[in-house]
Amino acid sequence: MLRLITDFDGPIVDVSDRYYCVYQDCLEQLRPRDRPVKRLSKSEFWQLKRSCVPEREIGVISGLDRDRARQFARLRSQTVHSSPYLHHDRLIPGAIDALERAQRSGLDLVLMTMRRQRELEEALYRCGLDRFFPPHRRYCIGNDEAKSLDTQDKPRLMRQALMELPPAGEQWMVGDTEADAIAARTYSVKFIGVLSGIRDRQRLNPYRPDRIVEDLTEAVDLVVERATQVVS
Repeated sequence: MLRLITDFDGPIVDVSDRYYCVYQDCLEQLRPRDRPVKRLSKSEFWQLKRSCVPEREIGVISGLDRDRARQFARLRSQTVHSSPYLHHDRLIPGAIDALERAQRSGLDLVLMTMRRQRELEEALYRCGLDRFFPPHRRYCIGNDEAKSLDTQDKPRLMRQALMELPPAGEQWMVGDTEADAIAARTYSVKFIGVLSGIRDRQRLNPYRPDRIVEDLTEAVDLVVERATQVVS
């Protein structure tokens, strides 16, 4: 049996609209009334995010002074994952077809995400994705659980998953961030980086992914082909 462990935001769901909406709202709340700010276009903003430019620096680039930029970073952190904004998330084109193909091909699908349980369940049912990931194949942050850094929490979820899941002949992790790469590498899981999420190729390369592909469709194609080779 081959197992495909996938992140949610990035491979399956596009969060760029949500992030950009929060950026605009936070900038509007903190902009000085005596001078204009420079509101970035969505493409400009998203490129900065994918290049890991810090939030404070994005605030400065947008015309805020250093003090307001610090407030901007704090407000954005408090707001971006709140329920009023989650409806801006949308499925990445081809994601459902890719998951259906993975199921038909007999891959063991597992979901691993930094979302809290209530956030994940709402999105799964709203997008019709619960059929791919039954509760015992979902690994996320508890509703009342304290969060640390993603690069620490994601490996912890991976450890929990590998302790609880049945053995698999080969395991692949699909993700879009350094946290996904670190979680996979820590436990000798093969890692496929996707460019449909919040990191660009330049940010993923240092983590030595086994492959970098455009999206979940290409990742599933790769793993399905590998499954065929193993069987033959």
